[in-house]
Amino acid sequence: MSAARALYTAALWALAPAALARLWARGLRAPAYRERIGERFGRVPPRPPGPPAVWVHAVSVGEVQAALPLIERLRRERPDLPLVVTTVTPTGSERVCRHLGGAAHLCYLPYDLPGAVARFLDRVRPGVAVIMETELWPNLYAACRARGIPILVANARLSPRSWAGYRRLGRLVAETLSQVAVIAAQTEADAGRFRALGAPPERVHVTGSLKFDLALPASLVESGEALRQAWGAGRPVWVAGSTHEGEERLVLGAHRRILEVLPEALLVLVPRRPERFERVAGLVARAGLRLARRSAGDWSATTQVLLGDTMGELPLFYAAADAAFVGGSLVPHGGHNPLEAAALGRPVVFGPHTFNFAEIVRLLEAEGAAATVRGTDALAATLLRWLRDAEARAAAGERGRDVVARNRGALGRVWTLLAPLLARCAADQPAPG
Repeated sequence: MSAARALYTAALWALAPAALARLWARGLRAPAYRERIGERFGRVPPRPPGPPAVWVHAVSVGEVQAALPLIERLRRERPDLPLVVTTVTPTGSERVCRHLGGAAHLCYLPYDLPGAVARFLDRVRPGVAVIMETELWPNLYAACRARGIPILVANARLSPRSWAGYRRLGRLVAETLSQVAVIAAQTEADAGRFRALGAPPERVHVTGSLKFDLALPASLVESGEALRQAWGAGRPVWVAGSTHEGEERLVLGAHRRILEVLPEALLVLVPRRPERFERVAGLVARAGLRLARRSAGDWSATTQVLLGDTMGELPLFYAAADAAFVGGSLVPHGGHNPLEAAALGRPVVFGPHTFNFAEIVRLLEAEGAAATVRGTDALAATLLRWLRDAEARAAAGERGRDVVARNRGALGRVWTLLAPLLARCAADQPAPG
């Protein structure tokens, strides 16, 4: 173990009690964080006997959504290879379970402690690792390299802020990146940042974003239309999706302004984290707006705010709405994926903090399919423009749909890079008999 990694490991051990305390604290609002804690230390359920598995890691819901097209292609083209999927958050785990059920071995990724990593690898026995986006774990990557498990970092991205943070770690990050077989970067800018951190240039490829290859269910549009009928076909409806602490107050302020012009308007408010549902319901009540809950099914023609307090229904809400605000962007979180709304032909609004999706935002804005706003007044004004003008709204939505269609193809490029690694995985299978 290098001196840099030894120092990093010592720091992780020192922080382990704080990490456990944080899990316990988060469990006060989301009890799932207090479950399966052993998995955080590599005590995951052992995978049944069989050949080496393809292991896909996706931190949470957004990364899971990006990984699903690749997972489905793996299931379709290589059904002979077992599949392991890991996440970090309970919501990500729930999303995978709902989509894959028993088709994959599911567990949490352990903390990056040598013993935990070794137990995890012993129990799931991967032959190939696919790590989604930006998850650089020095001990995990070193252990994979020592065991001959090639790593592909898929849909890789590095915002300027993340790049600056990793750059401070210097030799440790360069050492970690040297363990990776292939980096499939979303953009040339992302690729350049990985190279600048020490990734071997010949291993870095630009493939585009897998998020453009999202596969929406064929029934989604029809289900959205049915839900819209239930809400009231003539009502203006907008969705505020994946909102964070500090955003709901601004969103509710914008909705109050919209109601002054369009008294029939309905806001579907979907907080990012389920543990915040009750708190957000309280914000709506204090704002003096009439609230209904999706989970209770108690909306009516007088409902002004529908709280999306269910899991996995945000695409359905987009399909039933006229326009969408994508959260994590009015506060400095970095934004969330706007492509589900755009693929459904919905014009999109976000705040100024979209560094996690900078290239996607640039493409949508350049085509007039989206708008960036700052604050309550601008949010209300932009939404009113679309809610009051069906023709302009439809044109913007169609341009967004075209952006998604034109930028598909990353899945095929990533598959080309992954296929040789899968061949190596298959070659490790024991001979019959």
